[in-house]
Amino acid sequence: MQYWIMGGGGIGRALAAECIGRGDEVRVFSRSNPELAGVAWHELDNTDDVAMHEVCARLSLPDRVINTVGMLHNSHHQPEKRIEQLSGEMLSEHIKVNTWPTLALAKLLSSRMMRHQPLLLVTLSARVGSISDNRSGGWYSYRISKAALNMAIKNLGIEWARRFPAACVAGLHPGTVATGLSAPFRAGLPSGQLQTPEQAAGHLLTLLGTLTPEHSGRLFAWNGREFAP
Repeated sequence: MQYWIMGGGGIGRALAAECIGRGDEVRVFSRSNPELAGVAWHELDNTDDVAMHEVCARLSLPDRVINTVGMLHNSHHQPEKRIEQLSGEMLSEHIKVNTWPTLALAKLLSSRMMRHQPLLLVTLSARVGSISDNRSGGWYSYRISKAALNMAIKNLGIEWARRFPAACVAGLHPGTVATGLSAPFRAGLPSGQLQTPEQAAGHLLTLLGTLTPEHSGRLFAWNGREFAP
């Protein structure tokens, strides 16, 4: 099995390591080198679609593409608790990081895929991006960018069903994983709810093995349960 893994952070690196351990061929596309034996690394800012096309143009398409790129906070911004804390700058940054890379990937892949190519594209989404499941509000930039991502997955699933009926695109919620993204928000988690990146990678790859074109355009949690956009 051939994989492209976009992003080399905690989950991306763990996915690459797990795939290599299973004997798969893995390419990681990220700004920093994950330094994993057996992994082909390509330096790339995944929010730059022009650079993405340049880096990937000479490569054969893989069997599976996993986009792990995402942000919740940074050194000068925490998730908003009130609307007064929202800024256009940070909303744009969240869209750029959480939504755009999947669309850029879809553009690249769609321009090169054969009609009956059984390619699988999955991207890490989040249940807090579900409009119907929103009970607590807040986190405007993150929720909006993930809701937009979920719509992109739905839209792409409809288009690919017509153009590439053997392919599948889906969103996966990895749960709460012990990475930098979740670090400030782990207090009070029930025992056993926090996963290591390695545990999350194992669960996600098991879930990938169950996806078929019939699942295209849909959203699933790490345990296989579907959730609504």
